[in-house]
Amino acid sequence: MSGGEELWAELGISLPHAVAVVLSAVGIYLVFLVSVRVLGQRLLSAMSTFDVVITVMLGAVAGRVILGHPPTLASGVVGLATLFVLEVVFGSLGARDRWRRVLNTPARVLVVGERMDERALRKAHITRSELNGALRKAGVRSMSEVACVIHESGGGLSVLRRGVPLDPELLRDVAGADRIPPELTTPAGPVSTAPERPAARPGRAPWEPGTTGVGAGGEHRSNDRGPSREDKKFDH
Repeated sequence: MSGGEELWAELGISLPHAVAVVLSAVGIYLVFLVSVRVLGQRLLSAMSTFDVVITVMLGAVAGRVILGHPPTLASGVVGLATLFVLEVVFGSLGARDRWRRVLNTPARVLVVGERMDERALRKAHITRSELNGALRKAGVRSMSEVACVIHESGGGLSVLRRGVPLDPELLRDVAGADRIPPELTTPAGPVSTAPERPAARPGRAPWEPGTTGVGAGGEHRSNDRGPSREDKKFDH
């Protein structure tokens, strides 16, 4: 075997091996997609040390399965290219309403007021200690300050405080939003953009020049007078 053939054997890939890499990448991608859908946003949220170890192990197993044996540079390029193509395709599908509900886990209300939804916590695989940690990070000192806690599709926790009006449009795709009291979803009124009127100069009497008054017949009269006779003399 010549040097070029040995180099290609170390770096290249055969056609059957390339097909195997593509099929393996598609299979692993679908397995991870189903896992995230079944386990919920837990895989995407802030992880503990044990979760990090498990994630690293999953990545190592997935990479080994995709690359096959022997792992070469060309097989790695084919595997990465396949994963990128799958991400683009499923990302485009996720932008559509029909596929968004299938591919993405919807956001869900976990806490309403001072009441925790134990069923929603179990479904999201979130413990009370993890929820309390998220409340502490949000600066909450008492559960009486909480209006609701939402587990977002990306895995994070959003803490909404009590007494702050919220537009119902922001809760349109949130599961369990109907359990939030109506007073918490009242949109804030529009902010006035009219310019402020200048305040009147203090100490200015109505009879001073530059002011206006109301005559006996209701018409407005101005106290601005023209030049006096003495002023006209000086002008001439």
